[in-house]
Amino acid sequence: MTALIAPEIAAERVTPPAGISRTEARDPNWFPGWATAIPLGVQHVLAMFVSNMTPAIIIAGAAGFGFGSRDTTEMVYMIQMAMLFAGIATLMQTIGFGPVGARLPLVQGTSFAYIPVMIPIVAGKGVEAMATLTTAALFGGLLHAFLSMFVGRIRFALPPLITGLVVLMIGLSLMRIGIQYAAGGVPAVGTPAFGAWQSWLLAGVVVVVTLGLNFFGRGVWSTAAVLIGLIAGYVVALLMGRIDFAPVSSAGLVMVPMPFHFGFAISASAILGFCLTGFVSCIETIGDVDAICEGNAGRPATDKELQGAVAADGVGTALAAVFGAMPNTTFSQNVGLIAITGVMSRHVVTIGALFLVLCGLLPKVGAVITTIPIEVLGGGVIVMFGMVASAATSMLAGVEWTQRNMLIFGVSLSLALGLQLEPTALQHLPETARILLGSGVLPAAVTAVLLNLLVPGRRDQ
Repeated sequence: MTALIAPEIAAERVTPPAGISRTEARDPNWFPGWATAIPLGVQHVLAMFVSNMTPAIIIAGAAGFGFGSRDTTEMVYMIQMAMLFAGIATLMQTIGFGPVGARLPLVQGTSFAYIPVMIPIVAGKGVEAMATLTTAALFGGLLHAFLSMFVGRIRFALPPLITGLVVLMIGLSLMRIGIQYAAGGVPAVGTPAFGAWQSWLLAGVVVVVTLGLNFFGRGVWSTAAVLIGLIAGYVVALLMGRIDFAPVSSAGLVMVPMPFHFGFAISASAILGFCLTGFVSCIETIGDVDAICEGNAGRPATDKELQGAVAADGVGTALAAVFGAMPNTTFSQNVGLIAITGVMSRHVVTIGALFLVLCGLLPKVGAVITTIPIEVLGGGVIVMFGMVASAATSMLAGVEWTQRNMLIFGVSLSLALGLQLEPTALQHLPETARILLGSGVLPAAVTAVLLNLLVPGRRDQ
């Protein structure tokens, strides 16, 4: 998830709360006091909560043990680990551990960027395929952390033209999932139940409530709009008799993370996919750190901050993979939230991280989430993935659209989106190449970076 608010726009919106000076509000090391820090910390969790758990639910569903399956135990585990390791990775960013962590108010969460690569790895293969996925995520995370040492040297190759295109492709690659969920889920495709009015009613309630709160709400009502929209859809589903609370009653009180919960299985193609996508995730993180420093602190990000942020991404992803969780990245809706609240204290985000860790240890929380009808989740996903694409347009707004930049953007987008829409064009290639080239995100990133380096003209746009 990359910056939802362009730095120059965010800077204009930063208005510190009453009693807090602009200097204090811009200082990551300043603590505003418990009375202010606790509600702001919880607000950060509310803003990212749904986005954080969504990738785990999508991958569980793709593997065949998600919504609609008889046993949701493994999906509950994945949701719990998503919360737990989002909290741990956020603590890495805010507190810092040696070279790991930017020591900035960056919130970590499960990454959307890896979903196009993860789905082919697990599609219809059950829990057994998760061993291949998490092992690949472990290696990808370690490479991601290694790349952090070179961020200063490659920063020139990642202007807004590239970062904006990558974020746009992430959003475009995922929109089909939102529609499938809203219409009844992948298992219902091709059946009379798929696209029934009851499904669209549940998804529509979520979308309408979310939009209404975003347009007319203030404070937490606006920042937690997606979460509140899901609650509204959940209530309607409850009235329709669509909720089964059996998973909640059977869930334990405390869940302890288990190393290599899904096992260990090496796949060269899966590892390669995660390593290449780790480079895409680096691009996301660089964009978020630049946005939070330029838009909220009024200064450019230092190489040390960028290196620490990317290192925390990689280490957080590798650690999460060991315990069966999805890859992590910085969450840009929280960058935008800082621009709205006007408080850049990293200690505020630390409080939110501790709350996430607590939620991750309580399986009743994950069990409640599994009772959400897939159509309700689909309404939230439609909004979230749409916002990812909107974030890209915000980033691309600052690009000077010369003929050179239009050519780079157009060719990269056309190739990447075309291959994703027509995967049979790759049928004669090896499986690894089909997965990587059909993901949409990877070919867009690689093509754009190479063209930007090779085509004559300015590269800093």
